[in-house]
Amino acid sequence: MATSLSSIDSGYVDSLAGTEPGWLAAMRKQAFSQYQLLPAEVSPLYSKYSDINKIKPQNVHFAATTQAALGKDLSDRLKELEGDTGVLQVGQEINKIFVRDSVAKQGVIVSGIQEAVSKHGDLIKSLMEANQLNYVDDKFLALEAAAFQSGVFVYIPKNVALEDPIRLITSLAVDGTSLISRNIVVADTGSKATVVQELYASGSSGRQDVQQGYFELMETHVNPNAHLEMVTLQAMGADTVNVSNRKAFVERDAKMSWYIGMFGSLLSRYKTDSIMKGAGASAEDVEIIFGVGNQSFDVMSNLIHHGQYSRGRVLVKSVLKDTSKSLFKGMIKIGKDGKGAESYLAGHAILLDKGSKSDSIPGLEIETNEVKATHSASVAQIDENQIYYLSTRGLTREGAKREIVSGFLEPLSRKMGPTIRAWVNYLIENKWQGRQLMLRTDEAMEQILEVEKSRYRETQDIFEKHYKYR
Repeated sequence: MATSLSSIDSGYVDSLAGTEPGWLAAMRKQAFSQYQLLPAEVSPLYSKYSDINKIKPQNVHFAATTQAALGKDLSDRLKELEGDTGVLQVGQEINKIFVRDSVAKQGVIVSGIQEAVSKHGDLIKSLMEANQLNYVDDKFLALEAAAFQSGVFVYIPKNVALEDPIRLITSLAVDGTSLISRNIVVADTGSKATVVQELYASGSSGRQDVQQGYFELMETHVNPNAHLEMVTLQAMGADTVNVSNRKAFVERDAKMSWYIGMFGSLLSRYKTDSIMKGAGASAEDVEIIFGVGNQSFDVMSNLIHHGQYSRGRVLVKSVLKDTSKSLFKGMIKIGKDGKGAESYLAGHAILLDKGSKSDSIPGLEIETNEVKATHSASVAQIDENQIYYLSTRGLTREGAKREIVSGFLEPLSRKMGPTIRAWVNYLIENKWQGRQLMLRTDEAMEQILEVEKSRYRETQDIFEKHYKYR
């Protein structure tokens, strides 16, 4: 029997706990008690900008079991990834876990969250106790911690460096039900890995009484001297909703890199906290947003410096067509022990049509001296003089827009490796052409990848470019 988002209660949360250990069930109850008390938008500063009312709680349904059958597109995608390492999840069911033999021999763990709690409960408990979540930060964070139905656990052992990425592919079920996931990625001391997450959903097929949603709590624990890259490519159906809370706990001399491309969903609401706990820790969050129709993108990225000489940067760029909207919120927080921290926060948007809209609300909270912290934000309509200039060189108006967008995103995409850039450009091209949003290893992808590899070059650090740091 399905339960709607509006009718989730303590009994439902207890049923999800099932045979879980007592410490995890207690965490669920604590989180749910906060979920009941919090408004959908905690901060009154952001309330007037929020499109959270696009979520229709009575139409978002969760089921005890979901239809995990693979459609042709997912089946083809799975065949393309043969020989890789990763997980395919359809609804709340783990459809397949595939781990390369050479990777398994190094002690890498890839499993469902329930199996991980059963087999590696002491490790997960110690991580959750050492890096406790503040459920009052966000209503949906509390929901995801209380009512997660499934999720993925990834562990990279000490001093293991993986050359190829671990793939996490999640698709909502075809029966119209929604999903709440809790995903945990651990990069142990001295390790290095890239995790690529692909998010898909076909949508509710026009049904007025059903709204599919993917609600996610993503935790990454980056131990000393480790480097973790988390790449997310969100390509869900245009009538779905996607809410994600992301927490990175970064220890001494470790580095966390978030790379996010948002293309699908009616509403995408992403909140990323990069918490630099140790001395010399660093974090970066690079996001590209491409909106069309009446899509809304609500993005918050916070850089939280606790360790001395930590380093953080956020760069978000939005391209908006038709009546789509973006909201960028960000905060640099440097604590009393954050001496020597350097932090940079930027959100920029380009509007391709008069009906599109973007707002940026960056901020600073500094509690110590001897730091470098700055932020910037800009929103601009497309330059008609640029379109005219390109038109005189033989481009159509639409072609000129695409060239301008490419130039706008180029400085940001250069922060990514050539393969990630190829994936992002492939999805941008598909969206511009109105084609299906799904990664494929086809001829178009091969051509884009070849171009990106040939033009790849390391670029100067953003701090060296910024006038305050010259």
